[in-house]
Amino acid sequence: MADRRGLLIILSSPSGAGKSTLARRLMAWDEGLEFSVSATTRAPRPGEEHGREYYFLSEDDFRQQVAEGQMLEHAHVFGNFYGSPAGPVRESINGGRDVLFDVDWQGEVQIRNSDLGKHALSIFILPPSISELRRRLETRGQDSEDVIAKRMLKSWDEISHWGYYDYVLVNDDLDATEDKLKTIVSAERMRRIQQPSLQNHVRSLQNEFEGLS
Repeated sequence: MADRRGLLIILSSPSGAGKSTLARRLMAWDEGLEFSVSATTRAPRPGEEHGREYYFLSEDDFRQQVAEGQMLEHAHVFGNFYGSPAGPVRESINGGRDVLFDVDWQGEVQIRNSDLGKHALSIFILPPSISELRRRLETRGQDSEDVIAKRMLKSWDEISHWGYYDYVLVNDDLDATEDKLKTIVSAERMRRIQQPSLQNHVRSLQNEFEGLS
């Protein structure tokens, strides 16, 4: 067994708050950090490979895995199922490797309530203001005005669930928020439950102490 267990690091935010950029920076900071590969029932797009972008499953297989408890979280989005397979995540954290999840608050709740939830670390990223959130969506130039309007309508529902999370960061300065994120992850890796080797160490201390008498 590894000296420590890995963390299930959950990052959530409304679109435009900086979550994707922070996730990329976190993975660049620690190249051992793994990104959770989701399963989906949608068809592969050109260039996508099973097990790399997604695990591509039939709807029957997906439903069966959900029924058997093999999905940490799952959702039905735009006519397709998406979910996080538990097997690869369990293998990673038992090997001492952290796994990064990009899920919404509903996914966070499902992961938290799973048998691996005790190893979860959830962080919500807030924008400094709603006007700044809209400005970021507009300046990145990826969406039409109609899409931006829909994202803004959805943003408050996401923000309203900030209380589900272990940590909440206001991303008013990207570099400062990145530093805080690294500090949180570094500290959480040292939680007692994440260090299974401590039990053997304490036992050896006990044996040594008893040998003195």
